Amino acid sequence: MSLGSPSPRSPLVLALVFSSPLLADDLFLDSDPLPQVLTATRLKQSPAAVPGSMTVIDNALITATGARDISEVLRLVPGMMVGNISGNQAVVNYHGTNATQARRMQVLIDGRSVYRAGLSIVDWSDIPVAMEDIERIEVFRGPNTVSYGANALMAVVNIITRHPADSHGTRMKVTHGQRGIDDFYASQGVGWDDGDLRLSLSGQQDDGFDIDRNGADYHDSRRLNRFSLDVSQALSERQSIDWQLNAKEGSNQRPYTYRPVFSGITNSGNNSDVTAKDYAGSLRWNLDINPDHSLYIQGTAQHWDRQQTWRACDAEVSFSPQLTELWQLNPNYTERLARNIEQFIGPGAPAGDPAQQALANQVLDQWRSGARQTVCGDIDQSTRETRYDLELQDTLSLSDSLRLVSGLNYRYDRADSETYFNGTLDDTTWRTFGQLEWRASEHWLLQGGAMFEDTRLIGSSLTPRMAVNYLINPRHGLRAVYSEAIRSPDMFENSVNWSYQVTKLQPGAFGQSSARYFVKTRGPGNLDQEHMRSRELGYNGYFAEWGMAVDVKLFHDEITGMISEPLRNNQYIASNANSARFSGAETQFDWRIDNADRLRLTYAYVDADASNPLDAQQTARNSGSAGWLRDWGHGWNSALFYYGDDALNDYRFERVDTRIAKRIGLGKANLELAGVMQQRLDNQPTTFVDNNYDERRVMYFSAELVF
Repeated sequence: MSLGSPSPRSPLVLALVFSSPLLADDLFLDSDPLPQVLTATRLKQSPAAVPGSMTVIDNALITATGARDISEVLRLVPGMMVGNISGNQAVVNYHGTNATQARRMQVLIDGRSVYRAGLSIVDWSDIPVAMEDIERIEVFRGPNTVSYGANALMAVVNIITRHPADSHGTRMKVTHGQRGIDDFYASQGVGWDDGDLRLSLSGQQDDGFDIDRNGADYHDSRRLNRFSLDVSQALSERQSIDWQLNAKEGSNQRPYTYRPVFSGITNSGNNSDVTAKDYAGSLRWNLDINPDHSLYIQGTAQHWDRQQTWRACDAEVSFSPQLTELWQLNPNYTERLARNIEQFIGPGAPAGDPAQQALANQVLDQWRSGARQTVCGDIDQSTRETRYDLELQDTLSLSDSLRLVSGLNYRYDRADSETYFNGTLDDTTWRTFGQLEWRASEHWLLQGGAMFEDTRLIGSSLTPRMAVNYLINPRHGLRAVYSEAIRSPDMFENSVNWSYQVTKLQPGAFGQSSARYFVKTRGPGNLDQEHMRSRELGYNGYFAEWGMAVDVKLFHDEITGMISEPLRNNQYIASNANSARFSGAETQFDWRIDNADRLRLTYAYVDADASNPLDAQQTARNSGSAGWLRDWGHGWNSALFYYGDDALNDYRFERVDTRIAKRIGLGKANLELAGVMQQRLDNQPTTFVDNNYDERRVMYFSAELVF
């Protein structure tokens, strides 16, 4: 997509940006308020003053995309790699690294982290917030452990919901379309003298991808329902409280992927679907001590419940104590024996040390004695995770040129799984953080910050950030940023104790109706933190007269001590042996041409070099988006978006989305009818080989009534 020939305004724009500060100030300072962002440093700042790169996706953009999921909206963020593990498992990473886990990006809802520390994941499909409740999404594109702690290694996504005061009235919406799309949303907002409330109910349903690599039906549909209650109450002129309750329940189909280890065994092939329930609550007390000093205390509690039980079959010898002991001595030797056991019946145990051969011969004797019979049983792969979080933040303007934000944070995480942890594992984290902003002169802005963090399972760390912004004027700035960041290994990576307890064995195995499968995986327990060093040069400009915002970023990021091993129960040995480097450029351009038209473009060039090929494979060298929003008048509006990347996991992705909507006035009510069509321009799977559709086009329609 091309912008065509240069606008006659272009030379003028460049001349104004790089002209003398006095001339620029005279022309660009007007009565329009500067746009503000909060996520970068926890201080309200204009984009030109931010010590890094920001992308803000406002409500108008979210609506115009017609997106049903937060992950889809993030395609508008330059450098964001968005893909799918399956139809109900989106994966989002900034700049890349292993696509099957979002280990290195912090995701927040109104400041509450939804990253699950137990299993190193973000459940994008199960986030308990409706698209219709989102006011905007702020994305800090770069390391930000200084403000948000470990896991904000490469980016921070902050999902900010609409304030209850902006949600008065009744709103109902239904969406229906191809691929089993069937969604609903309903909300009621009310206000009183000192407070406001919004209650919303929503649900989603679709069929996921159609066929796998073999042309068989792909078992990956989803169904979910959500509840959200958001209340804001003023206690006095200087005090207020905000509290939220969120809940979600649903089910996600999972393809049945288990294959028996021993030859000649036919599996039962039952489903391994997941029943998901999420609960979250938060309470925040805000105090404005004076116009220059404020603080808040926020407490949150969250619980994730994933119930997954499935039935599997294998040979009785799979539960042999001797085979289990052999696996603990040498997994490679054991796997060779198990997968080729018939070959060793005559000649005996494969070559190895005496202890291994002795155990192997005992297993072969068991096989000869009838332990080759098929046994089937139930496997409970359920997980439960709980988090309690308490945070104090103080914001102080020490003078007209000096601002400080500081705070303390305590977090408790607990993970419970018989399969992954052989019971329960917990961790506590303490953090203290600070960010200082000094306006040294009219044009120079110096910023520095640091985060000290201590976790019981891993240890302590200190991460700094330093930035210099040269403000040509308040709307235009150049920046140079150096920051360091860490990521602490999660519970699974460091302390996994993975084995399968199989129950209801029929017939029994070695006289038992319940037994442990021979494959067992233990985490190393001594992993170090990943360490990132980031360097960035950039420009941010906002031309208020023309409604034009521009951001350009040059970056060079290095990660050492990376944990890149895939999370699987087959010789999983986590280590800090890997590294990666990401260099390149990103730009975003948002132009509100007039009251009717808005043009938005993004592009990212990312050169990735990683010691583990999987980490480099999940980075598209070229990616971007283009969007045109148009208000045609008389209640009609449209949006056209293009999304593309040249190779994510070696598969190209190109899609054009079109949304057309008509708003109809019905007295005091408004009805909007909208249709969305998504057309794939490529003919390749989505991220992984099994993610295929019968048709490259999908359409869905919605009707929304507001009164």
